[in-house]
Amino acid sequence: MGEPWPSIAARLRQQRLLAPKSLHQQLLDLENPLEVVDAASALNISSGMLSAEQLEQMIAHAGQMTQPALPAKERIVTQAPTDLARSIAPINEPEPIDIHLRNNLPDWNQADFSMNASETPSDITVHFDITGNSVTEGKMADINACFNDRLKSIRKLIIQNSKLPRKHQEIGRLVAETSRYQGYENKAVAIGLVNEPRYTKNGHLMWGLEDETGEMTCLLTKRSGDDRDRAHEAIIEAGLMPDDVLGVSGTFSQTGDLFYVDDLHFPLETNHQKVSSEVGVSVAFLSDIHVGSKTFLEAQWHKMVRWFNTDPLAKTIKYLILSGDCVDGVGIYPGQDKELAIPDLFAQYTEFARLLELLPEWVECIMLPGNHDAVRPAEPQPTFEKDIQRDYNTTTFVGNPCDFSLHGVRLLSYHGKSIDDFVGGLRTVTYAEPVEAMREMLRRRHLAPQWGGKTPLSPEPEDGLVIREVPDIFVTGHVHGHECIDFRGTTLVCSSTWQDQTSYQRMLGFQPKPCMLTIINLQSHKSISIPFA
Repeated sequence: MGEPWPSIAARLRQQRLLAPKSLHQQLLDLENPLEVVDAASALNISSGMLSAEQLEQMIAHAGQMTQPALPAKERIVTQAPTDLARSIAPINEPEPIDIHLRNNLPDWNQADFSMNASETPSDITVHFDITGNSVTEGKMADINACFNDRLKSIRKLIIQNSKLPRKHQEIGRLVAETSRYQGYENKAVAIGLVNEPRYTKNGHLMWGLEDETGEMTCLLTKRSGDDRDRAHEAIIEAGLMPDDVLGVSGTFSQTGDLFYVDDLHFPLETNHQKVSSEVGVSVAFLSDIHVGSKTFLEAQWHKMVRWFNTDPLAKTIKYLILSGDCVDGVGIYPGQDKELAIPDLFAQYTEFARLLELLPEWVECIMLPGNHDAVRPAEPQPTFEKDIQRDYNTTTFVGNPCDFSLHGVRLLSYHGKSIDDFVGGLRTVTYAEPVEAMREMLRRRHLAPQWGGKTPLSPEPEDGLVIREVPDIFVTGHVHGHECIDFRGTTLVCSSTWQDQTSYQRMLGFQPKPCMLTIINLQSHKSISIPFA
């Protein structure tokens, strides 16, 4: 009954195609599946996950019909050989990804990825990196200085980018003169830090707002009928993060104990204008490789290495951004030793250095730490010690987060540990859609606002987690998802992992999206994601 599956899979690989399990049986039922697969070349179908629609086009082009299916007990299907890289933690069948339609591009266009990386010298400019600049002693004075800097910096951005109805006032002065701001025409404006956001029994949103001079209680009410406000509804639905900095305008109650909020003011401007590089090289993104874990997908890594050394698109990639957790670490969580293939921490880093050496010489890596790495857990994190760096060639080591430019294009790379706090703090943010947390970070112009949450913070005199300049590209990792979208002029990249589903993720029912390489051209800002799973 036709060709065995290994022969079909091999022919698909020759066409640079992958078939989801949902199409395996349909291919096996064909009279001559190899002719159908070969039809992909004539139809210009290549480099991606095969879709059902594309398979129908290939069948029609080859002029074939599927054989009638046999009863289940009579059907004999040759299974693909077991993939040892997935045998430890098998993952569910992923949703098909039609690479040819991604970002409205039929396929990557040579005009959008126009220059070979080997023809271009490096151009990396670091704007902020805590490495060598951490001066905190962790005292109360340091904490106060950090929050004062955060309030001062973001207040300036709110004044610059938000349409405040009038000049803001100190909260202490407003509280002392509440009677002046009790009519509809007598609005007051304040900017401060959010304390203890909570919901009333009627579903209204309440919080304290504090600056250097005092604190007041704010109330954002749910409205109905003609008074409904979509922007307010979105904020009430999501909630606020503790220690957010935002502006409010409104009036006080008759008793002066409540401030009724008419509008909220965030520091992000309406739209950011990207900078384009003068050279057409590209940057690729990965995160959470977790070398040393038994669930590290080594076979897929070598598949990517072969692609880097043979594919024309790969020749345009000048930089590879590695956004933390490149190794699994040691002692990160209870019982981790049972899930390690390499139990020695330094041996994990040595092995990852060996894997990077397999990439072509024109690729330069920029590597920052994450919460599994051998650096302090408190953010911002300095980069790796020299003992770790010495095994690596053509790699630039930076801290987490790092604000830098490549050929004039501004990038902000952050491992993304605070996504855990955004998931817990905002009702609209989930692990299934981590880019929503990235949107909220940009709206707030801060990577990790909550003090005392799941993300340990280092109270530096200058808050290193304030987003002082809006990046052209903003990249995170940590949650083992994958996405690449545009938000108000900034390209958001949630970098894919190279680790299979772990036992902990299986227990939570979380499905990672592994082995997706995201590529963005620095001149055209066109993007494409290549699957290697």
